[in-house]
Amino acid sequence: MKILTAAQTRLADAYTAEQENITSLELMERAVKAFLAWFEDKFTSKTGRPVLIFCGPGNNGGDGLAIARLLHQHNYNVQVFILSTNGSYAPDFKANLNRLPEEIVRKHLQQASDFPEIPANALVLDTLFGTGLNRPLSGFITDLVQYINQSLATVIAVDMPTGLFADAPNAPEDIIIEADFTLSFELPKLAFLLPSKALYVGEWTVVPIGLSVKFISQAPSSYFYISPDVAAAILKPRPKYGHKGSFGHALLISGSYGKMGATVLSSRACLRSGVGLLTVYCPSAGYFILQTAVPEAMTVTDPKEQYTSQLPDISTYNAIGIGPGLGKASATHQLVKQLLETTKAPLVIDADALNIISEDENLKKSIPPDSILTPHPKEFERLAGIAQNDYHRLELLKEFCQEHSCYVVLKGAHTCIGTPVGTFYFNSTGNPGMATGGTGDVLTGIITALVAQHYSPLESCIVGVYLHGLAGDLVKAEIGEQALLASDMVSYLGKAFLEVQSYDHKKKKF
Repeated sequence: MKILTAAQTRLADAYTAEQENITSLELMERAVKAFLAWFEDKFTSKTGRPVLIFCGPGNNGGDGLAIARLLHQHNYNVQVFILSTNGSYAPDFKANLNRLPEEIVRKHLQQASDFPEIPANALVLDTLFGTGLNRPLSGFITDLVQYINQSLATVIAVDMPTGLFADAPNAPEDIIIEADFTLSFELPKLAFLLPSKALYVGEWTVVPIGLSVKFISQAPSSYFYISPDVAAAILKPRPKYGHKGSFGHALLISGSYGKMGATVLSSRACLRSGVGLLTVYCPSAGYFILQTAVPEAMTVTDPKEQYTSQLPDISTYNAIGIGPGLGKASATHQLVKQLLETTKAPLVIDADALNIISEDENLKKSIPPDSILTPHPKEFERLAGIAQNDYHRLELLKEFCQEHSCYVVLKGAHTCIGTPVGTFYFNSTGNPGMATGGTGDVLTGIITALVAQHYSPLESCIVGVYLHGLAGDLVKAEIGEQALLASDMVSYLGKAFLEVQSYDHKKKKF
């Protein structure tokens, strides 16, 4: 799913209206009907919860007025509050104001004394300013936004929380609506996917409103959201006459004394992700652990008991994963250096292997083209530098991937995949329960297995992060977030694969 800028979305609106020979007002009506369907499903009770709709003077406010009319028709208790602007209102706003039934309570807001009481059980709809906002809020409107934020009501932002920029960073001092829910029309906004915006966006949902598929497909964008159909289209069926040699031989270089659990998790995840053969190279202290905990894997040990010191023969492998639980012994530094300089197999680099590379600029320069790096934010900071904000981090990610011709899986709530060509892919699966030790090791195993099966680096990243997050979501549905363990995710990988394979492209659902 493409992510467009606010300006591109407005062009998509105009193009759709022109191609379908409808007015912008009719397209707005389509959007608010989509909102109503979502709203009624989310908030089923029509009694006892007043709906307070705060409307700005533009098209976002026009949405609010149209929503008020439809909610009133569906027997909700609706009140409308309109920012006074000395008559400077958008045409579609005026049209929807004229359509507003007389029975709906409405009030114009000119100063703080006009602010209504907001009951704790109220549903507050923010339609003050949408994606057209291009400067920070100021004056009277900031008082209103702060007043809404201080209420105990449930706040729902329509298309975009007021004060939040869709495509650019906000200053720390900016006043922004803190929505509990945000409903976006047709496509997600880039801001929804960035960590610092979570406070303002809350739980967000996208509803289709029939914008032109042709326009969206042709619109240039560097940002994409990994929807289920994308993962399902990439995943290949296994041929009937395939054998273990058909699905690749992976090598996992992993583990050190006290951290063999990372190796076990990564190995199990690799095997659960369809690799034909897996060899694990680990310190000799890990031999009995691996032979017992992961009997399906072959184990080769280093002469050193507590860490890896020598690179094994790597000539026969289709993919090599390195890093989980590896440690940073000086001899391990040399192993990483030799691997980067000599491997012909594609690499998946994680954890301490990344930390070793980050400490040596020459090692960064030795990263083989098309390698996949899987850092968490702190590891990425060590590799690429400290970001001033989320947007600067994306710039650093772009520069790093292009400079080193590599793929970076920047882990987080919406794991972001950076590519050598400057495109970004944000994941749609996963939950906060996955913020626990070992889940990154699981991801390394999954991606290594996919690379070994001859998926391209980008395909391996996209399917890998999607399956990883989906397995976490399946665990959450069973036992909740607090009890989620990385080993649970390995156990649910099979169900995750089945769910992706069951996707119905015609019905666009599982």
